[in-house]
Amino acid sequence: MTTEIIGTEAGDARITWHRAKKARLVLAVSHGAGGGIEARDLKALAEVLPAHGVTVARVEQPWRVAGKKVAPAPKTLDLGWRGLWPALAAPGLPVISGGRSAGARVACRTAVELGAHAVLALSFPLHPPGRPEKSRAGELLGAGVPTLVVQGGNDPFGKPEEFPDGDHGIVEVPYADHGFAVPKRAPLGQDEAVAVITDAVVKWTGSLG
Repeated sequence: MTTEIIGTEAGDARITWHRAKKARLVLAVSHGAGGGIEARDLKALAEVLPAHGVTVARVEQPWRVAGKKVAPAPKTLDLGWRGLWPALAAPGLPVISGGRSAGARVACRTAVELGAHAVLALSFPLHPPGRPEKSRAGELLGAGVPTLVVQGGNDPFGKPEEFPDGDHGIVEVPYADHGFAVPKRAPLGQDEAVAVITDAVVKWTGSLG
């Protein structure tokens, strides 16, 4: 594991690299608006994927590196992601643009522009909780590259069955919330829930070539 600071027009960002010995892809994943790269799904992917030929880059957006508690506007998030992209593409491998929640929205919005190989959308916030009329489906449907959505079965930002039909694949993590936490009473344990995520992403990245 290595880290590097990358200067962008939105401020300094940080990449934590988890390199595969024989890498064929880079998966770049950023955090949401309310958390960092220590999120359980991002940590699990960084631990599992390198053994399957995928280098994982966990990305901290400039606002997190600067110690701020509130994410900036979407345009500023996109600006930071654009500034990071050359470093993510530097290994010379196809890059999967990904993230959880707000990070997934950034990945979708910028995928075609940046030449992303594919998009991984973890806990895509389809709408604000309780506000299904404020849909962000257009961002997901406009990604323009192969896209996989991994969504908790009880995510208040959008349950799997709420998602529109499209070219994206969708994997449900049963009983899980927006952070992929599952209730103690659920028949699926927390480790099993995380394994649903990593197993699905390993299979999907293997299909991308």
